[in-house]
Amino acid sequence: MKRYVEGENRSQSTLFPESLEDYIAEDNPVRVVDVFVDELDLKGMGFEGAEPEATGRPAYHPGTLLKIYIYGYLNRLQSSRRLERETQRNVELIWLTGRLSPDFKTIADFRKDNGKAIRRVCREFVLLCRNMDLFTDALVAIDGSKFKAVNGRDRNFTNHKLAARMQQLEESIARYLADLDRADRDPSTVTEARVEHLKEKGETVKAQMQRLKGLGEQMAKTPDEQISLTDPDARSMATSARGSGVVGYNVQSVVDAKHPLIVTHEVTNKGTDRAQLSSMGKQTQQALGTEKITALADRGYYAGPEILACEQAGINALVPKSHTSNNLAKGQFDKRDFHYDAAKDEYRCPAGQRAIWRFKTIEHGQTIHKYWSSACPRCPIKAQCTTGENRRIARWEHEAVLEAMQARLEKMPEAARIRRQTAEHVFGTLKSWMGATHFLMKRLPNVQTEMSLHVLAYNLKRAMQIFGVVPLMKVIRA
Repeated sequence: MKRYVEGENRSQSTLFPESLEDYIAEDNPVRVVDVFVDELDLKGMGFEGAEPEATGRPAYHPGTLLKIYIYGYLNRLQSSRRLERETQRNVELIWLTGRLSPDFKTIADFRKDNGKAIRRVCREFVLLCRNMDLFTDALVAIDGSKFKAVNGRDRNFTNHKLAARMQQLEESIARYLADLDRADRDPSTVTEARVEHLKEKGETVKAQMQRLKGLGEQMAKTPDEQISLTDPDARSMATSARGSGVVGYNVQSVVDAKHPLIVTHEVTNKGTDRAQLSSMGKQTQQALGTEKITALADRGYYAGPEILACEQAGINALVPKSHTSNNLAKGQFDKRDFHYDAAKDEYRCPAGQRAIWRFKTIEHGQTIHKYWSSACPRCPIKAQCTTGENRRIARWEHEAVLEAMQARLEKMPEAARIRRQTAEHVFGTLKSWMGATHFLMKRLPNVQTEMSLHVLAYNLKRAMQIFGVVPLMKVIRA
């Protein structure tokens, strides 16, 4: 084959390097994994087998198995079976493990049995990044995204899904019975084999209906009236696309705005982000070792009690308000058109009238004050304001906290852009690494461990890009 780049003759003798060390360049990322794990206090972090047993068959050192997993997640190899194969043929892994090749069961059991310790390793690397002064700005973006679980849609049931499935089965039985009635009236129209088949199908459908009734009874005992058969902790969650959803987990992440490093993360099976703002903010304070942080989030996190909790903890939360009122669509005045006078504790309406305090009430556990003006019935622009007798204005007792946050947000018009470019690409990167099936493990604690390995791999790769491989190894050893 002339005029092509030609390979070497396979029969030609080749002299390979004499030692494993010669296969791996000094700036190969696998060396960072080796140095990082060697510097960890595995016993202090709670890894099983960190102290060898005096008797019995020798076990693999937990550091070796941890190196295999960190290398695997850095290179999109999450499966224990694939990792077993790679330890036998991948030169980098052969170097990393010293030619050790644990079987897939040993590799899988290590991840399952050392979940808490692996999560501590993830936090340890964040602490290392903090010591390297990578989080000096204390400006972070909080976001959440839905990740698919092992559980498929057909193996998850809610009240709506159960009712729809029961209706389908009832229609199927009605169809089978109609065919059997037709066979009784005129046996020549339906063969004997077809009749037997219809009877078997009818029995199968009845058995399925009994099973669904049993699932309905189990589902009624769960707090959210939902049940997943493959992964009991997975939940059906709506996604941003209209009319679509996913059975999985809601992953919360806090990303540093300066170097897009993941500061902290949490895996939950709650379908919304509404109650996550303050808890993620406090975890960020702990991870960064500072109380003064600025946290950017999207509208999905807007909740008065959560913003109040952030204010009390010293967190400068910036969350755009979600406007749920339909008044603007109707051509009527919005609440923003009514101006509050804190000194007089009253509102000034668009017509210039005073809306004074009337009473307070408790709604959804919150103290709400009600205001309205006596001039409403005679107001010339009442049609633009309300269809009722009076336009009532509701004010939460801590509304001043929300107004102060809104004022800070207006002084930072680029907040939405910074949040979007900081947090959203991280989720896109992680989902790309994970592939079509995001999580491989079942149950919430195991999924949290798996997510910690992904986050650790992501942060390692970012740190190598920021510092370079050789300088990062020097910092880790220091």
